[in-house]
Amino acid sequence: MFKEKSVLVGMSGGIDSTAVCSMLLEQGYRVEGLTLITCDSGLRAAEDAAALAAKLGIPHHVADVRGEFRKLVIEPFINEYMSGRTPNPCVNCNPTVKFSLLEKWADKLGCDKIATGHYVKKRELAGNDGKSKYYIETGDDDKKDQSYFLWRLTQQQLSRIIFPLGGWEKPDVLAYLKEHDLQSAAKEGESMEVCFIPGDYRDFLRANIPDIDKRLNGGLFVDCEGRTLGKHCGYPFYTIGQRKGLGIALGHPAYVIKINASKNTVMLGSEEQLLTRYMLIECPEWIDGIPGNISVRVRYRSRPIACDAPASVGDGRWLVRLHEAVQAITPGQSAVFYNGNTVVGGAFIADQRGINQWIPKE
Repeated sequence: MFKEKSVLVGMSGGIDSTAVCSMLLEQGYRVEGLTLITCDSGLRAAEDAAALAAKLGIPHHVADVRGEFRKLVIEPFINEYMSGRTPNPCVNCNPTVKFSLLEKWADKLGCDKIATGHYVKKRELAGNDGKSKYYIETGDDDKKDQSYFLWRLTQQQLSRIIFPLGGWEKPDVLAYLKEHDLQSAAKEGESMEVCFIPGDYRDFLRANIPDIDKRLNGGLFVDCEGRTLGKHCGYPFYTIGQRKGLGIALGHPAYVIKINASKNTVMLGSEEQLLTRYMLIECPEWIDGIPGNISVRVRYRSRPIACDAPASVGDGRWLVRLHEAVQAITPGQSAVFYNGNTVVGGAFIADQRGINQWIPKE
């Protein structure tokens, strides 16, 4: 049986989750903390979180899930790069590891709700079937909004989640911690872009695939006509839109516009060639069908671009027409759809090969 007004907070030992614990205590919740050790660096985070939990006077739990995390997040991350795509591991981790385990531990500990320090809001609306649907909304702090990463959360998960920081801006959270004498205890600094990679992802790939250089070094840079421009270090070390660090001088700016894993080729072109008003997506998920007036973000921190509803073109892919040109559509990244400030669905950006056959002649 769940404890009345009880909540399990995902604790990293950092600023945001510390503020969440304190805020929920003030709101009368019975708060417990859980730290997930997903990689070796998480050992220190668990120590920091335990110290903060003691300061706050709440129970603290630790789950070592490095094996599960590797299987569900790290291995797919590596496989995506080896497929010539650019993954976003947080999008996979949130539904399958982080929130899934928070929910399981909440059941185990008898906690009714779960909470995290994400800068987003949650909204409940009646669906087309008359039943309640839960939605993620953008947080008030535009610079910290994390709605892009949460489009794959299930309705079951969303029904139990509390996001206390959705209406806060980061400076106000820092001021709150100072006021409550928690600023020195909470770990300073922002989270790494990829939590399990302390440096360059290329070094991480080399550590996990020792023969990657031997296998792939010496692949070809080509232009849009297929002409050879030079040699590269291996296609997984490049991403769509990349300009710096290419290791080739052409006498003019060059950008990565396509990656072909099967041929180990990287196509270079102009900035203009990166622009498009169409993209292909796959594995779409919608909360309650496709509403009108939707927009889409094609990467974290990009602004939403108005678009038409996706149209199926077969082969598990959908064509999306954007109302203005965007740059560097990158397979493996997420396309997150919004109606105003509300996330209504999402998909993965698919391989763009063959897209021209479905683009209407203008």
